[in-house]
Amino acid sequence: MTGRPSVLFVCARNSGKSQLAAALMADLAGDAAEVRSAGTVPGDALNEQSVRALAELGIDLTGERPRPVTEQLVRDADVVVTLGQEARVEPVPGTRFVTWDVDEPSARGIEGMARMRLVRDDIATRVRALATELGVGPRRQ
Repeated sequence: MTGRPSVLFVCARNSGKSQLAAALMADLAGDAAEVRSAGTVPGDALNEQSVRALAELGIDLTGERPRPVTEQLVRDADVVVTLGQEARVEPVPGTRFVTWDVDEPSARGIEGMARMRLVRDDIATRVRALATELGVGPRRQ
């Protein structure tokens, strides 16, 4: 990896978890990293609870929408992070692939915004660790 690292976050619909991860990484790293997100079967709109959970941290997703993962996006990334077990991305030589088995509070009966905050916080912990590993965070104190 030379220069600014490029990270692609992928989940199935690109409406929740991968959007959370990308927004958290972009907020943490600023211009020190190139950050994108995509979905293997993109949804029609962002998950409203994901948008609200990020807004609670002062992160605005206005203008974002689900996008499809493409071979070019994967090839252009230094690191591809898949969130959850539903999304499958074909490996590309020279690109590091990581899978995050993100907490799913609904399996414990936790729903609504309480669920989304737990998902957000789990992803945020993982994003901070990846940013540190890549040498791109934190930007803020």
